[in-house]
Parts: sequence; C-alpha cells; structure tokens
Amino acid sequence: MSELIAEKLIDIESVQFSFDKHFTLTSGLKSPVYVDCRKIISFVEERTFIMNAAVTYIKNNKLEFDLVAGGETAGIPYAAFISEKIKKPMIYIRKKSKGFGKNQQIEGNFKINQKAVLIEDLATDGGSKVLFVEAMRKEGLKVKDIFVIFYYDIFNFEESVLSKLNVNIHSLCTWKDIISVLEKRKIFSQADIENLKDFLSKPDDWRAKNA
Repeated sequence: MSELIAEKLIDIESVQFSFDKHFTLTSGLKSPVYVDCRKIISFVEERTFIMNAAVTYIKNNKLEFDLVAGGETAGIPYAAFISEKIKKPMIYIRKKSKGFGKNQQIEGNFKINQKAVLIEDLATDGGSKVLFVEAMRKEGLKVKDIFVIFYYDIFNFEESVLSKLNVNIHSLCTWKDIISVLEKRKIFSQADIENLKDFLSKPDDWRAKNA
C-alpha cells in the first residue's frame, strides 16, 4: 500500500524533482526535491484513495481517540475528510491564539481528558508538530498519536524534540517508498537517484557540494 501511495504522490506531482535547477525552500536552502501534499485536495480520485488508505491504517493499527484534530493549515482538510469517513468529531488547532474574541487556539467542541489524534499532511523531523501537541495538552486533551500522509523518516526520532513528548508518528508513505518507485519505474537515471539518496542522508554535505 505504501508504494501505491508513493506512486500517486509522484503522479500528481506532490513530490517533485529537479536535479539540474534546484528548488529554493522557505528557509532559503537548496533542495533537489520539493514535497507538497496539499496538492492532494485537488485530485479527487487520488484523494479518495489516500483518505480510504488512511482510514484503513487507523482501523488496522487500532488507534484510539475521541477527536480528529487538524493542524493549521495543511492538516485541516485531511482531518475533515477522515472525521467524515469515520464519523468522529473534529477540531482544529491554530498555530497561535487568534488574538480576539475568546482568544482561543483550538476551534471546535471538546472536553477535558478526551483523546485526540493530530492529523497533518506531512512531517520532516516532526518538530513543527510540537506546537500543536503542546496547545492541545494545555487545554486538557490527551494526545499520543500523530498521523501524516508523508513522513520523511530520515532523521533520528529519538533525538528529536517530538520524541520527548511521548507521541507516535504514523504515516502512509516515506522516502523509502518514493525511492523504491523511482527505481522500479526507472523515471530517473541511477546517478540522479543516488544524488537524491545523498541529499536525504546528509543534506548539509550535499549542499556543500551541489548548492
């Protein structure tokens, strides 16, 4: 299933490659790849397949929760799709309190001690999820699982900030699956694929040589 998800992400260009003219990321750093899982919302057939796979994963892995929580902004549509399919309530978490009215950071109805699963589109080292997990726990929600469509899975999780929060990251697809599909389809030369592997294993060294 994970390689089928990888194929769909490649086909709709949620995962894009540029080995000659590298992408410039928000950080200003260069990269031969760019991942944009937000694109999935525009492709109905692929979106349906991926969301059905998400529901199957959640059921097969027996994730226990009362609420589906979407992280602003990319996680919100996927939380909505999943909550509708499994018929569970949804909330969403702002990156910061909205600054007016009740000044709340969590939108929707919930009760203290309810269990929530955080839904996001992707995770690199997981660091950006800390904000959402801490906001939910501050309001009395219990969070032990994070579910993403795509997980880089190239960093040492035990050394990440997220690992200290005692949560599990679940995903449908990782770079391992993407590379496997690229090699089977022979979309790029082996030299380009090795270049990608070098970038994913040691991005700083790769940039020193290529960017």
